[in-house]
Amino acid sequence: MIRIVQHPLRAAFMATEAVFNRAFGDQMNPFYHLGKITFFLFWVVAVSGLVLYIFFDTSVEGAYRSVEVVSQSAWGLGSLIRGLHRYGSDAMVLTMLLHMLRYFAFDRLRGFRAFAWISGVGLLWLTYASGVNGFMLPWDRLAQFVTQASFEWLDWLPGFSGRLIRNFILPEHVTNRLFSLLVFMHIGVPLLLLLLMWIHIQRVPKASTQPPRPITLALMLTLVVVSIIVPVSSQGPADLHTTPLALSLDWFLLPVFPLIQEGYLGLVWALVIGLTLLGVALPWLTLHRGSKTTHSLTIHPGPARALARTAETLLEAGLRAELALPYDCRSGGCGVCVCTVLNGRVDLGPYQEAALTPAMRARGQALMCCAVALEDVEFEVEGVASLTPDEAQVIQRWQGRVQRMELLTPTLMRLFIALPSGRALTYLAGQYINIILSDGAKRSFSFAKAPIDPARSTHLPEDSIIELHVNRVEGGRFTTHVFEHMQIGDEINFDGPIGRFTLRDSERPILMIAGATGFAPIKSILEDAFRRGVRRPIQLYWGVRTEADLYLQDQIRRWQTEHDNFKYVPVLSGLADDDPWSGRRGFVHQALLADHPDLSGYEIYVCGSVHMVEAAVPDFLSHGLTEAFCFSDAFVPNVKKDNR
Repeated sequence: MIRIVQHPLRAAFMATEAVFNRAFGDQMNPFYHLGKITFFLFWVVAVSGLVLYIFFDTSVEGAYRSVEVVSQSAWGLGSLIRGLHRYGSDAMVLTMLLHMLRYFAFDRLRGFRAFAWISGVGLLWLTYASGVNGFMLPWDRLAQFVTQASFEWLDWLPGFSGRLIRNFILPEHVTNRLFSLLVFMHIGVPLLLLLLMWIHIQRVPKASTQPPRPITLALMLTLVVVSIIVPVSSQGPADLHTTPLALSLDWFLLPVFPLIQEGYLGLVWALVIGLTLLGVALPWLTLHRGSKTTHSLTIHPGPARALARTAETLLEAGLRAELALPYDCRSGGCGVCVCTVLNGRVDLGPYQEAALTPAMRARGQALMCCAVALEDVEFEVEGVASLTPDEAQVIQRWQGRVQRMELLTPTLMRLFIALPSGRALTYLAGQYINIILSDGAKRSFSFAKAPIDPARSTHLPEDSIIELHVNRVEGGRFTTHVFEHMQIGDEINFDGPIGRFTLRDSERPILMIAGATGFAPIKSILEDAFRRGVRRPIQLYWGVRTEADLYLQDQIRRWQTEHDNFKYVPVLSGLADDDPWSGRRGFVHQALLADHPDLSGYEIYVCGSVHMVEAAVPDFLSHGLTEAFCFSDAFVPNVKKDNR
C-alpha cells in the first residue's frame, strides 16, 4: 500500500526536479537543498524574532501597542522585520513538509535513516508549536482566537476539565505573569527546536546546513518583496468580552484551527496523534526482510574499503568511512558523483536522465548518491587522484568562453576554450570534462592537449586554454550547435576534471589504439609523455573510416621525427577495394594483433566507441595481455538518446 503512494510521488518529484534543473541548473535546484534551506529559514526567523523581541512589551497591556509601534516605525523597517518573521516561518514549514515528503517518496526513511526520520517528525511538531505560540503574542483578535482555541483544545484531554480555558474568559484573568509564560515558551521551544535540528543531522555523513549563496539571496529577496507587498498587520486589539467573527488565518501554521472552532476537538487530537504514530511507524512499515545485511565496498583509486548498510548509497557509505568522494546535489541530478562499477551488482536508484545517460550506463557507470549495493561491489571513482581527504582532486564547476574554433575535417572541430584570466585547470593527461547544457544535460569530451607543466609557472596565457576535439554527430544536440551556431566568445560551463584513463608508471612497452576522436585523450597522453621524457617504446594505432578522417598528421609525423621511441600506424576501415590507399586496412585492433600476436609484457590503452572497445579488449586478453595492464575509455554517440 505504501509503495502505491510512493511511486507516483517519486515520479512527480523527478519530473518537477527535471524542470527546475532546466530552469536553474542542478546546482541551484532548490529541491536538492530543502534541508539546508530549512536551516537558513530558521535563522531568518530567529534573528528577526530577536529584533522584534527587543522592542516587544511583554505585558498584557503593552503587547499589542508595542507590536503596532514597531510595525509603523523606522521608515517601514519594523514592518519588514515583522514580515520576514511571519513569512519566514511559513516558508520554513513549507520546506520541512516538502523535505519529509521527498524523503518518503524516495523511501529514504528505513534502516539507519529511521533516526533522522523520527527526529524529523518531532521537528515538524515543534515548529508548529512554536508557530502557534507566536501567534498568541501580538495580543490582537487573531491572538485571542488562537489562544482560546488552543487552550480549549488542550482542555479536551482528561484531567484538565476546563481549567486552562478559564484563564482566557475575562480580561482580568489574563495576567502579566501568564503572558510572560507565553513569551518564555516562544523562546524555549525554538531553542529546543535548534537542539533537535542539530541532533537530526548527526547521522547524515558530511551534512551541510548552508544552501548555495544564490539560493539564500533569492530567498531573502523573495521574503523581502512579499513582506513589502503584503505587509503583516494586526487584526485589532484583543477583546475577551467579544468573540472574533472575521479573521485572516495563516494556512501554513494554523490549518486545523477552523476544525477546533467548529468543536471537532477529538478529531483534531485523533489527527495529531494518528499522524504522529504513522510517522514514527513508517520506517518499520516499509522495512524489508534481510534489513541487517551489509555489503563490502572496494573503492578505487586506492583501493579503499567501506561497509554499506542496507539501503545505504555508495556515497553515504564512503563518506561515513571518511573517504574524499566527490558530490554535490546528493539527489541524482548533477552527475558529479559518477563512478564506474567494476564488479558486483548495484541498484542504480532514481536519477535524472541528463546526469546518467544511457551511454554512461552502457559503460557501467552509476551515481554514487543513488546507487545501492546489492552484493559486494568494487567501483572506481571518477575525477579524483586519491580518496585521502588531504590529497583528493575534487571535480569542480568551471566557466569558460570559446576562444578559437578550427575546422580540421568537414566533421571535426578543434575547439579552444579560455578560462577566466589568471585561472588554470589542473588535470591529468587522458581525463575529460562534462560540458553543461542549458537544461543541465551533460556531454563528455576529453582534453586534447597535455596538462600544465608543473615545472613552470601556471600563469602563462596558454595554461588557461582547454583544447577539445568535437566530432559532428548527425542529429546530435551539442555537436550540431558547435558546427552551426557556436560563436567566438560564447560561454561554456563544464565540470572537471574527470576520469582515470591516464598513463601508468611501469617498464612495459606501450601500445595505443584510438578510434576516430578517441585520438583526443591519446594526444594529451602522448604530448605529456614526450614532455616528461618517457623513454618506453610507444606505438599508436589510429583507426578511422577514410583518409580524410585523419587529422593533425603533420604533428604526428613530427613526433615520429623527434622521438625515436614512437611509431604510428593509421588504419582505414571504410575504403573501397580500388582505393589507392597503400597503408593498413580493416579493423584497427586486428591490425595491432597482426603486428603483436603475443601481448604478454605489453601495456595497452584503448579509446574509442563502446563497440570498438568491446571487440578489442577480449581479443587482447585472449592473446596474452594481462587484464591489469589493459586500460580503456569508451564513448557512445547515441543520437536517439541525444547523447552528443
